Amino acid sequence: MAKRGRLQTLLEYTLARALLSGLGILPRRLAVAAGRAMGRLGYLSFSDLRRTGSRNLDIAFPNLGPTERERLLRGCFENLGRMLGEFSQLPRITPEQLRARMHCEGLEHLRAAREKGRGVILFTGHLGAWELSSFALSTLGHPLSFMVRRLDNDLIERMIDKVRQRFGNRTLDKNAVSRQALRELNEGGTLGMLPDVNMLAREGVFVDFFGTPASTTSMLAKLALRTGAAVIPIYAPWDEQRQQFLLRLEPPLMVERTGDEAEDVRRLTAAFMTSIEKVVRRYPEQWLWIHKRWKTRPPGEPELY
Repeated sequence: MAKRGRLQTLLEYTLARALLSGLGILPRRLAVAAGRAMGRLGYLSFSDLRRTGSRNLDIAFPNLGPTERERLLRGCFENLGRMLGEFSQLPRITPEQLRARMHCEGLEHLRAAREKGRGVILFTGHLGAWELSSFALSTLGHPLSFMVRRLDNDLIERMIDKVRQRFGNRTLDKNAVSRQALRELNEGGTLGMLPDVNMLAREGVFVDFFGTPASTTSMLAKLALRTGAAVIPIYAPWDEQRQQFLLRLEPPLMVERTGDEAEDVRRLTAAFMTSIEKVVRRYPEQWLWIHKRWKTRPPGEPELY
């Protein structure tokens, strides 16, 4: 790494560590409040992300008025801030404290699937406290391996990875994961994935998301079809009434094999995105609207951003 690059890496790491440590020493309520305030500041500061979010909301909710669109986009930034505040508490939190912050429903679906010994794939979207869902499951006796995109800053990556693995979970680099994932599932393990991000055309399959084709990873469907693993949706939205995160595991999706793998992959991938879309429609202010979800277009279609 060049000297300037190394200095930049160290500076970024120092700032990130100071931010997480500073929030981490606060009581949880104050840390979350500070994180949400940072989210509101981020909304005002990052015009490019606001434009992306506004365009995404145009695509997903074309009849939405400007006031409601702004409310949802502000909520998106605040949700990211809330999760930053919650994440800052994880290096010191006890399993009991974490479980108290999550109201869990549907754990019996995971237990039943694991008893079959053929592996389990959990999938979720970038909604609510997606980072906390794996932590909560590990404190409930169900550790898992989950795919992550490694950060460009290796020092920050190691710092975050240490926290993510604190209660027995394991992270897998999504760019070199196929063999590890197959082994995990064939040995009866549990694998977590977030399929609601844009993929290059060669890496994904186009399925509808809010009525518009979105390039979506085909890996999840291929793993399910080839291993016989159960596929279970899991979500962790913030529940304002309970003042807790609602960790909800849904019944396994039907994995159908017709002998036409390409069509089976497309159909199953579409089912993943339909599941995520339903939850986003219920909690639209908690999804990651600032990601260019529809960036990759089918051949011949114009750019959307």
